[in-house]
Amino acid sequence: MSLRDLALATALGFALLLFLVAFLADRMPGERQRWFASPLVYTLSISVYCTSWTFYGAVGSATRDGLEYLTIYLGPTLVFIGFWSILRKILRISRRDSITSIADFISSRYGKSDTVAAIVTVLALVAAAPYIALQIKAIATSFQVLGAAGEDPGGSASMVPDTAVALWITVGLALFTILFGTRSVDINERNFGVVAAIAIEALVKLVALVAVGLLAVYGVADGPGDVFARMAESVQPRPEDFGLRWVGLILLSGAAILCLPRQFQVTFVENQSERHLLTAAWLFPLYLLVLSLFILPIAVMGQATLPPGSNPDMTVLTMPIAAGRTDIALLAFLGGFSSATSMVIVSCIALSTMISNHIVMPLALRSSAVRLEGGGDVQRFLLRARRAAICFILLCGFLYMRTGAGGAGLASIGLIAFAGAAQVLPALLGALYWEGANRRGAVAGLIAGGAVWAYTLFLPTILGGLDAWDALAAAGPEGLAWLRPDALFGMQAGDPLMHALFWSLLLNTLAFVLGSLTRLPTPIERLQAALFVRVFSDRGGAGTVRGRAASADQLFDLAQRIMGPDRAYAIFRRYAASRGEATEFPSVDDAFVAHLERRLAASVGAASARAMILSVTGSETISLDELVRIADETARLMEYSAEITRKSDEVERAAVQLRAANERLRSLDRQKDEFLSQVSHELRTPMTSIRSFTEILVGTPDLDARERERFIDIIHAESIRLTGLLDEILDMAVIERGEPERPPEPVDPAAALDQAIDACLGLSRTAGVRIERSGAARAARIMGNRSRLTQVFINILSNAIKYGARENAVIRVTERAGEGSYVATITDNGPGIPPEEARTIFDKFSRGRAGETVAQGAGLGLAISHAIVERLGGTLRLEPSDTGARFEIRLPLVADGSVLNDVQSPKRSHSSSS
Repeated sequence: MSLRDLALATALGFALLLFLVAFLADRMPGERQRWFASPLVYTLSISVYCTSWTFYGAVGSATRDGLEYLTIYLGPTLVFIGFWSILRKILRISRRDSITSIADFISSRYGKSDTVAAIVTVLALVAAAPYIALQIKAIATSFQVLGAAGEDPGGSASMVPDTAVALWITVGLALFTILFGTRSVDINERNFGVVAAIAIEALVKLVALVAVGLLAVYGVADGPGDVFARMAESVQPRPEDFGLRWVGLILLSGAAILCLPRQFQVTFVENQSERHLLTAAWLFPLYLLVLSLFILPIAVMGQATLPPGSNPDMTVLTMPIAAGRTDIALLAFLGGFSSATSMVIVSCIALSTMISNHIVMPLALRSSAVRLEGGGDVQRFLLRARRAAICFILLCGFLYMRTGAGGAGLASIGLIAFAGAAQVLPALLGALYWEGANRRGAVAGLIAGGAVWAYTLFLPTILGGLDAWDALAAAGPEGLAWLRPDALFGMQAGDPLMHALFWSLLLNTLAFVLGSLTRLPTPIERLQAALFVRVFSDRGGAGTVRGRAASADQLFDLAQRIMGPDRAYAIFRRYAASRGEATEFPSVDDAFVAHLERRLAASVGAASARAMILSVTGSETISLDELVRIADETARLMEYSAEITRKSDEVERAAVQLRAANERLRSLDRQKDEFLSQVSHELRTPMTSIRSFTEILVGTPDLDARERERFIDIIHAESIRLTGLLDEILDMAVIERGEPERPPEPVDPAAALDQAIDACLGLSRTAGVRIERSGAARAARIMGNRSRLTQVFINILSNAIKYGARENAVIRVTERAGEGSYVATITDNGPGIPPEEARTIFDKFSRGRAGETVAQGAGLGLAISHAIVERLGGTLRLEPSDTGARFEIRLPLVADGSVLNDVQSPKRSHSSSS
């Protein structure tokens, strides 16, 4: 059997072993799976960072560039030892919010934006293509080196990977990843099998590299003394060592440990306990140290013993062959195979989750390809999408290897991928430490940095050699030499990697900061910013404010289509049990809706989960703790500003402090404006009524005395009602939460309607609108609150006056009682309400059009009226009408349903001309 055939058999046997381990780990009982949740296994899984680049390519890098290979180990070591707080912060947020990927993490921070998530996903996919190509190339080349061991023991540097071998490797990797990486849509359901396989591969590549290193020191050289002597001769420090390039490479590798999708997957998504991160903080750097110890001895002895022209990237494999140690050569091959396959499998799992959650699912929801009601099977759709994404990802890697990676060294390909992944770093750090960062800045930074990286570094590896690209690179687009990819803005690139890294991160950061400063964060961005930046002071978000609610059946129907009925039922049942409810489904409140949204986010990501929840509930959840925190901060800032103003003798310093305080106050303006708009809307109606009657009294000195007295009485009544409106607005929260008010009492609805018409009379006369009333139910009684009911009638009448103001405008008011209900209708002959507005007419902040312009007001009147009528046990509906708008208020009569009489009173007409 040839060495290549033996290696193939060894690889297949090792793959079967990994299959077996993964299969058993996934099916072990929960108690026995604890071993796979140990800190040791967790740390070994993080070593997926050490790919074929660090196994094969580090030796090649040491051969070409001396000590520079150390930078790839120094970056992650510095992050885990010196910046452990960043890791802990990301982990705490990820576990709290059921984060599924780095795209999910960043989009969740920036308002749960699917746009941000999609951009991060595309950038990660493009950056991963060179890295996956590197792994495929390494495995394919290692097979060829073993196959040519007799003829070319050094593995010629000009050796090109065999396309057929690379294709079969790609297919095998796809099958393994699909089998063990897409068994469930819940990414937070731990992949114990995959993690166990990665841990074994981590041990194999460590043992293999140490074995080759010991062979180099004691089998090829004459011991450590001989190795050190050869190192002193062949490894000479270069002027650029420990310079700016080193700083750039350390930054790149440090960013990679945070930003690469596979690293985010194993470090944060697969984490079982925050305590495990403490162990990894010292054990992972120790693993890197042991792995790097023998890189230089292997490189030095390979140079000394292998024939000229040997491939330095394959020294780990070819040196044991040249020394006649096929057993160690096979172990080295197995180590390289483990390094490459573990990276590809985890990368594909992470990227396929990002693609399905942040590109496929949002598009499917928008195009109705997936239905959240009826018979839509979201779970099956997601699994198919992820499996297709895995195949697509590996195809991209294979094509990149064929087009752009054929002749490049492993380290060069890896650095291109690192630079692409680093474009996420500004948005990631901004998400953790800058509350002013927002979606606009994140989008601008990611697009700017990604475009510059692709233009200056990624595309040249693919398009280099094509006449069109070579012409552009030589003269710049449209002859603009300062836009040449290798001399951007006139800066000549002595080092293409550092040139691309400098400009991409600089423009990325500038666009991120400037984009964030051009507008204030939205309320959801402000809330997410507080939850991310102040994660360690988070009080859990207890208490929420939500608008319209959903039933337990609606929420269960949504959950089971994504998770499957069994898991959805288990979530509902466990939550009900945790609250001591002896039912299958818990009572639906805001806390449960927020809990369910987090569980859905574990399957489809935060942005898609939010969209799905909103499709059912139609409203947003905001923590009361956060609202109180914002209000407290506002009060503190206002007090601080007043104190500065009083210090007139320190004007200059006070001005500087006030500017800083005002910047912070602007971030609260939107929430303040929403509150003020509600207050102003509710106060405007009685104030306008008082003003209108006052103007009539002042401008009509010959007004009839009885009419004048009546107007004064109305002004007095409206003034009294005005003073009570503030309390009523504050009571709106009580209405929405369903908390009990003062006990209801019998109310005469006809009298409430009379009061409302009287209150609106001045407004109608000013607008030239006539109010006609016909029919009356004077003996009808309902149970409720007269002030609340009057407020409903006034809101509808004032809207009819405002929207129906035109020549010959008439508002017709009718009422009747019978069959257990009191019914009042208010109809105008205005332009009516378009169908697209009718669907949202009772939503908060929904405003129609008065003529050609949007009507003034906050859009709260009908929403408040709808809530009040529902609280009184009735309904408020917009009825179909041939002309104008027709609103029907239907309320239940008192318990016995009696009506003493049903009087048809004479028509009562009010107009500005009467």
